[in-house]
Amino acid sequence: MADNALQERIEAIRAEIREKAEGLDSSRLVYEMKKTFMDPKQGKISALMKDMKNIPAEQRADYGKAVNELKTWALDHFEKIDRKMKELELKRRYESEKLDITMPAKKETPGNLHPVTQMREQLIDIFSGMGFEIYEGSEIENDYYNFTALNTPQDHPARDMQDTFYLSPEFLLRTQTSSGQIHVMENKKPPIKILSPGKVFRSDDDATHSPMFSQMEGLVVDKKITLCDLKGALDLFVQKIYGEETTTRLRPSYFPFTEPSVEVDCSCFSCGGKGCGLCKGTGWIEVLGAGVVNRKVLANCGIDPDEYSGFAFGIGIERTAMLKYGINNIKLLFESDLDVLKQISDYQ
Repeated sequence: MADNALQERIEAIRAEIREKAEGLDSSRLVYEMKKTFMDPKQGKISALMKDMKNIPAEQRADYGKAVNELKTWALDHFEKIDRKMKELELKRRYESEKLDITMPAKKETPGNLHPVTQMREQLIDIFSGMGFEIYEGSEIENDYYNFTALNTPQDHPARDMQDTFYLSPEFLLRTQTSSGQIHVMENKKPPIKILSPGKVFRSDDDATHSPMFSQMEGLVVDKKITLCDLKGALDLFVQKIYGEETTTRLRPSYFPFTEPSVEVDCSCFSCGGKGCGLCKGTGWIEVLGAGVVNRKVLANCGIDPDEYSGFAFGIGIERTAMLKYGINNIKLLFESDLDVLKQISDYQ
């Protein structure tokens, strides 16, 4: 190869390296460019050394010297560029991590449990303190446990398709946690004292009702259990939730699985029973349904109704939370609006 031709190739490589180096802005790109020229197998400078075999013997020494000088220059040039890029990257990092210590600190807002979860835990704490055990049943039930064993007639409106979510002719999404008491009474001998919290499902949707909501069933079965025992337990419940001055009253009602059945009201904790908008001027607020366990229900579970009696109650957790926290629309509890939910907490 003629000296002029070699010199032109060397100068062309130098010029290419200088030109491409001007557009580099990271050490990674420097590494990739260096590999393009210096890689032992595919590098452009390495390719010059591979052409050594085609050079006449008397010219090889000068050829090798010229290529080595180019290689030495290129390594030095890449090293300088790489050092410059690393200094630039370090400066960028410092800029990105720079803190202005004169800026006010960011306020971290503490989180809190969902109001329904808060109420659920409060209810469990209250009744656990009375000796209740926790039983959580299945959200999918069959017709027997959800209706038949609870003394619900075949023609009862609660069985209608417009009230119940049926999965098949036999299975459905439970409409009440009362089904849990049947499972417990079938598998455990009295005395029984259980609390069964969980989600239930009904085809109902308005400001105070939701197709899915949380309920808590309470059941006590033992000898000589009466309505007085029920009222004593519920008095303690409303005092713990709504205030020590709160009392309960029982009004006659009807449920297939209890006899007698009662609607339970508590004295208005907002006005103290004087009458206000919350209690609609009556001084009382309806809070739950309850009653003495129907003899047929006990017999269906293999418990002698002549020897044992019991009481049961069902608390709507969302309703209890709405009353306590002053919520007028149940949908606020399901929309996950943090601006709303963060205002409702007993742990602030």
